[in-house]
Amino acid sequence: MNTPICDFVDRYLSREAVRLHMPGHKGVVRLGGEPRDITEIAGADDLSHATGIIHESEENAARLFGTQRTLYSTEGSSLCIRAMLLLAKLWAESRGEQPRILAGRNAHKSFLSAAALLRIDVDWLFSSEEGLLSCRIDHGECERLLEKTKATALYVTSPDYLGNRADIETLSALCHKHGAILLVDNAHGAYLKFLEKSQHPIDGGADLVCDSAHKTLPVLTGGAYLHISKNAPMLLASEAENALSLFASTSPSYLILQSLDMANRLLAGDLPQKTARVAAHAAMLKTKLATLGLSLVGDEPLKLTVAPKDYGYTGHELSEYLEKNNIVCEFCDEDFLVLMLSSETSENDFFRLETALKGLPKKPPITKRPPRMTRPTPLLSPAKALLAVSELTPITEAEGKILAAPSVACPPAVPILVSGERIDADAIRLFSYYGIKTCRTVKTDVYKNKKGKEINP
Repeated sequence: MNTPICDFVDRYLSREAVRLHMPGHKGVVRLGGEPRDITEIAGADDLSHATGIIHESEENAARLFGTQRTLYSTEGSSLCIRAMLLLAKLWAESRGEQPRILAGRNAHKSFLSAAALLRIDVDWLFSSEEGLLSCRIDHGECERLLEKTKATALYVTSPDYLGNRADIETLSALCHKHGAILLVDNAHGAYLKFLEKSQHPIDGGADLVCDSAHKTLPVLTGGAYLHISKNAPMLLASEAENALSLFASTSPSYLILQSLDMANRLLAGDLPQKTARVAAHAAMLKTKLATLGLSLVGDEPLKLTVAPKDYGYTGHELSEYLEKNNIVCEFCDEDFLVLMLSSETSENDFFRLETALKGLPKKPPITKRPPRMTRPTPLLSPAKALLAVSELTPITEAEGKILAAPSVACPPAVPILVSGERIDADAIRLFSYYGIKTCRTVKTDVYKNKKGKEINP
């Protein structure tokens, strides 16, 4: 498969031109990538309105993923998520409807900010079986709410941060039965398309899907895809570029664009075979670790998530143990350790990981579990709370206040509360459990009238 963006840069480098354009480094090497780091010079195309080599490269990606359109992002899946919500809003309004989205509660914080900024009403799907990072969708409850709320779209995160995957085929069928579209945050699953049998949400019937190419494919950080299904409404494809450009920087990284371009060649080559081999190694390693007595979570092929408390460790402690063996994990908290694999994970990497985990001494189980979260009470709309005057508040003093901005690090970027919800005792226990010491709360006097009486939001 050709690589039009990379080929253009190769030709430009061969000219040894005087660089009287951005960036300011002028190609002088200090980190290593500067010579290939260019901007929208003549012939380089424009990501926001691609008609040349970027458009050609995106068409290559669309053929690989089997989509109506695939568009590039150099700002990760966060940009694509914002665009997906805008597209859902435009689609609803084109039908004379008020946009409304039914969403799994484990949504990334970029979903929350986009919904607030776009004034999209959100109805939440909760799960009583998992903690903060997962939300197993009950199909019966989902269908009931799709019918009750007349939702524009259903939004799910699959795979989630722990590697749990939703039944996309069933959810897409439910959506289409009730006149809704299915939006999938597949940030952790770009590679699913290239397994022996595709497990990508696009092939399960999703209408709009975002992939973080950089998370699981050999792509520079920030590279991502917005996919529009061949069966999705035409409006979604025709408005997708504008939806991305509304939220995107006007200075996209040309290094990331080249990385996405080169990924097409790799995906059309032997990368699927390499991915299949790594998935087979991962399956064998999971079997061995289960035999040792380590508890594993999730069914995603290239993610290894350990729940180590039954083995006597917190996720933090297991991460520290692996660090001493020069193995760096993706994420850990009190309950889980997440390790991400890819086509580039070597046999020696597997050997070192297996050796380290086999050498882990078993200890008495840790019985402490995360606090349960009751359904929080919304007091303000997310938009009003997120854009309100706020103040930094210690968690110990936050009970009864209204959350302004979600207080959560990335990873995993899954908020405990949504902007506008009341911080109750259950939420405080969760904030404390996950080590969050402060949060931004709405200055409530902003919502009082001149007599000091609170105004009903």
